[in-house]
Amino acid sequence: MSTVLVGEILAVAMFLATIGAVLLGYPVAFTLAGVGLLFAGLGTALGVFDVAILSAVVGRYFGTMTNETLVAVPLFVFMGVMLERSKIAEALLTTMGELFGSLRGGLGYSVVIVGTLLAASTGIVGATVVTMGLLSLPAMMRAGYDPKLAAGTICAAGTLGQIIPPSTVLIFVGDILQGANQQAQLELGNLGTGAHLGRAAFRGRDAPGLVLVGLYLAWILVKSILDPARARRSK
Repeated sequence: MSTVLVGEILAVAMFLATIGAVLLGYPVAFTLAGVGLLFAGLGTALGVFDVAILSAVVGRYFGTMTNETLVAVPLFVFMGVMLERSKIAEALLTTMGELFGSLRGGLGYSVVIVGTLLAASTGIVGATVVTMGLLSLPAMMRAGYDPKLAAGTICAAGTLGQIIPPSTVLIFVGDILQGANQQAQLELGNLGTGAHLGRAAFRGRDAPGLVLVGLYLAWILVKSILDPARARRSK
């Protein structure tokens, strides 16, 4: 068996082992580190991994810790937790529900709009989906919404945090793209090119995010017109 094939098999096995360890309940931090070291040792034993590569781990750690761009990630997570724990998100969702309460499908509109606001405020998905799921799903069930429409609206609105800036995913992607672009430009002999690539990535996500919001609202409107039993009045 060729070395390349063995390496590919180990890569797939490492991915599956990581997913399995997370599903078993192990902490993500220890799972990623433990599975990585385990397969590094296995790859070294099979001759497809150079253990000298591990000497660069410390430098990578310090490089990540001193990257000012990545400081925004824990701050966004902290903001999302504070919005949830301080009941601000709950108050926002309740207020929007009262605003659209007289409309058919009003709770659905409220969930999408609040999801948009939380996406632009926190940039994370977990806090948004959990908050809206705990608060709005029972209310939508009591109002007679179809479970599929209610769950789909909450999940779709919650994932807006991945595309509407600022987003934790965009922070990572923008930083990686900017670094790769600068390295490529340096190899070509171009200095100072692509310094604002990460900023351009943020600007490029505004229009798609708003288009998705409009499509979600339009879908709820269509469902409320064609199938009123699935999108009852919120009051």
